[in-house]
Amino acid sequence: MLSRVADSCYWLSRYIERAETNARLLSVNMSLMLDLEDAGEGSVREHWEPVLASLEDQELFGTLFDHIDGESVREFVTFEKKNPNSIISCVSGARENARTVREQISSAMWEHINKLYLYLRSEKARSDYRNTPHDFYRSVIDGSHLFQGITDATMTHGEGWLFIQVGKFLERADSTSRVLDLKYHTLLPMGERVGGNVDLTQWMAVLRSCSALEAYLKIRVGHVAAWEVAEFLILHPTFPRSIRYSVDHMDRAIHRISGSGISAFHNEPERLSGMLRSSLDYATVESIFETGLHQYLDRTQLRLIEIADKLSKTYCEWLDESVEPVG
Repeated sequence: MLSRVADSCYWLSRYIERAETNARLLSVNMSLMLDLEDAGEGSVREHWEPVLASLEDQELFGTLFDHIDGESVREFVTFEKKNPNSIISCVSGARENARTVREQISSAMWEHINKLYLYLRSEKARSDYRNTPHDFYRSVIDGSHLFQGITDATMTHGEGWLFIQVGKFLERADSTSRVLDLKYHTLLPMGERVGGNVDLTQWMAVLRSCSALEAYLKIRVGHVAAWEVAEFLILHPTFPRSIRYSVDHMDRAIHRISGSGISAFHNEPERLSGMLRSSLDYATVESIFETGLHQYLDRTQLRLIEIADKLSKTYCEWLDESVEPVG
């Protein structure tokens, strides 16, 4: 497969997954604001600032908006074209990558992503955003889910599809780690020990931010605690948005691309993803908290960044240096 095609399939998938994550974060934060007793300016800022931190876009936001509040953060993360991580920028990037590989993806995939792109640029999207914001964000989330289903059902599961899987699960592992890390330290009250009691409503919001509340409550019936939320989102082997599940499927796709066995490696991406998968297989929540949850998640994010870098160097080096990649 040409490096250009591999790169476009990979970023197409990452952008769609990122748009979905952002839509869910904004929707959950809006719901949680309704439960806040203290809605003063300081409280509002503390509530919305982690969304910017999770995207690492605080500096750019500061150049475009005067202060942090729900309206400005939502606008910045949803429709701001100068923000490369906004929902509209991600869907636009996904569409552009899909356009460059139309001969590799199915017509249904192209039609759906183009439809989502045109919707976000329409007056109807702006009207939905103003009048029924939860429905608007649900449309973005459903659009991502539908695209993934169409991809699996209509595209041959060869190299192109495998690069789409790598991009999806790498982005998913990264976003789950960032949401858990930032939310955990935001919600931990001053002076409370790590693993102590935190407001039930807020920890349920952490789970909802990862589409994990319903799955979690089926296992931990009626009981939400910091340690168990962290364990579920990091180590659960079969929940599709846990870090362990995402890394496992990313690693399998990386190995299938080269054809090497899952317990061996032929290149740096395989070696690094295999090491991360093995560490998650043998980790316990006790060992994670002994290390420090923030330190553990930070190391995981750095390893994912390293894997992405090695993937680019191994498979996606550009043959024509005059062509700029979309990712």
